[in-house]
Amino acid sequence: MDKTVTLKDGTEVRIRPLTRSDLDQSLAFFQGLPEEDRHYLRGDVTQRDVVERRIQDMEAGRVIRLAAWDDDHIVADGALELAGHQWTAHVGELRLIVARPYQRRGLGMLMARELYDQAAKHKVEQIMVAMMRPQVGARNIFRKLGFREEIVVPQHVKDRAGHAQDLIVMRCDLEALWREIESAFTLSDWQRAR
Repeated sequence: MDKTVTLKDGTEVRIRPLTRSDLDQSLAFFQGLPEEDRHYLRGDVTQRDVVERRIQDMEAGRVIRLAAWDDDHIVADGALELAGHQWTAHVGELRLIVARPYQRRGLGMLMARELYDQAAKHKVEQIMVAMMRPQVGARNIFRKLGFREEIVVPQHVKDRAGHAQDLIVMRCDLEALWREIESAFTLSDWQRAR
């Protein structure tokens, strides 16, 4: 999968799977994010060994990781984590982060669409997202995509500053996600992205 898509403002970006040779660009992407954007991420992705482990997980087949590129710079990173266990083999977890200059331009939705396509290819039926309570904007976006809050675990995780936060798990079945994505884009948006 290697695709050039056009954002709402006419900018063309390329979406493709990450490879080991992209490690330095991936590290630069995460190091270039503002601290407040990294505050709620699970790991310190400004560290080379953390980014390298993410690529190893991808190479082992546990994660499908896509990146959006503008020229030779990564501008968005998305992942679909595959459970791989028999009783949860039909479940995947979605993660997505878009660089600030590329937000509100349709890139997040285009990345999500590609990850949903990968989920369907891997026979994933349900997609989950997990976040901390202060991530109100992310929760609102996922609600628009058809996700619903399933679980709130009080004070279960810690943010990068070490403060305890509520963990919120949202879930949606893949068929409902496709319906929401289809309705979110007009026909011209889809044709522009092909």
